[in-house]
Amino acid sequence: MDKGQTYAYVERRKRKRNFRRLWITRISAAARLHGLTYSRMINALKKANILLDRKVLSDMAIKDPAGFDQLAAIAKQQLSPA
Repeated sequence: MDKGQTYAYVERRKRKRNFRRLWITRISAAARLHGLTYSRMINALKKANILLDRKVLSDMAIKDPAGFDQLAAIAKQQLSPA
C-alpha cells in the first residue's frame, strides 16, 4: 500500500469521528436552550423509545426548531418524577 491509500484510509475514519463530534455539539447547544444537557436529553429520548440518531437530531436542531422543541418537551417529561 502506498502513502496515499494509507492517508485516505485514515482520513475516512477521521471524517466520521469529526461529524459525530459536530452533531453532538449541535444537539448539546440546542438542548441547553431547553434547560437540558446532551446526555440527559439522549437518555430521556431513549427511555421514551424515540430512536433518532445524532445526525437526524442535529439536523432537526438547525432546520426544524419546532420539532426539536417537541422532542425536548418529551425528554423533560421523561425526566420529571411521575
